[in-house]
Amino acid sequence: MAFPQPRPQVPQLPQHLLRTIECQQGAVRAVRFNADGNYVLTCGSDKSLKLWSVSRGTLLKTYTGHGYEVLDVDSSYDNSQLCSCSSDKTVILWDVASGQVTRKLRGHAGKVNCVQFNEEATVMLSGSIDGTVRCWDTRSRRYEPIQILDEARDGISSLKVSEHELLIGSVDGRVRLYDLRMGQLHVDFIGSPITCVCFSRDGQCTLSSSLDSTVRLLDKSSGEMLGEYSGHVNKGYKLDCCLSDKDTHVLSCSEDGHVYFWDLVEGSLTLKLPVGKAVVQSLSFHPTEPRLLTAMEGHVQVWGAEPEDAAVEDG
Repeated sequence: MAFPQPRPQVPQLPQHLLRTIECQQGAVRAVRFNADGNYVLTCGSDKSLKLWSVSRGTLLKTYTGHGYEVLDVDSSYDNSQLCSCSSDKTVILWDVASGQVTRKLRGHAGKVNCVQFNEEATVMLSGSIDGTVRCWDTRSRRYEPIQILDEARDGISSLKVSEHELLIGSVDGRVRLYDLRMGQLHVDFIGSPITCVCFSRDGQCTLSSSLDSTVRLLDKSSGEMLGEYSGHVNKGYKLDCCLSDKDTHVLSCSEDGHVYFWDLVEGSLTLKLPVGKAVVQSLSFHPTEPRLLTAMEGHVQVWGAEPEDAAVEDG
């Protein structure tokens, strides 16, 4: 006879504002934690990319090389490289330490909305308003993509890569899951233009947000809808959604100045976090801790599960 498991602790949610960073790079188009969660990356409408310390909120480096506003960024697993994309139709591979452009890749026919490294940072994947995802070899001197995925019928808004799987959201209202090892493509029709896609941390589910102000959780293998989350406003902007560090909560930006947290299983609204009076443009959840980054206009907010003086901080 098995004894019942003890009830797990109620997950802590990052609802205390620890600090606000004035980014001074125009509107912040995207905010991202780096791979280990110790640094913040911000994409500016002033063409710059900036690297910040999370614990102090200090600027560590500015990366300049794009010709128009920067829309997305990703850091390699070892923090040695960054990849970014822009409305200037290019993807840039950066050396973190020197701040230099390693490679500038052209080929997309329109603005590039999203970019990601694969796990080993040997490939960069970029998705564009031109409806294609291009895969670039980070180690090669060639300036052509190694693969182009062009199944979408409209612009690519979001992409995520996990091991051999690639998840793509498109304005055509479809979420596409590519199994690159098996050469298979699975398509889920949502109907409304997709603004953001992501994998759950356990890799079993996919999350997608769309312009019908709804976030949906799907079973990755069957495509079955597991949950629908609504109450926020997402009608005109490309807003981020994500899962918390332990897959307990679904989060979404909102055009009403809040971040919404829903209980993943029950679908109920757990927390409506007031960020400000404008659109919450972007968010990023820490890989292992209850910490959250939000971006609104020219500022980034760092949120924690407890106030700063109660938290033991490094340095």
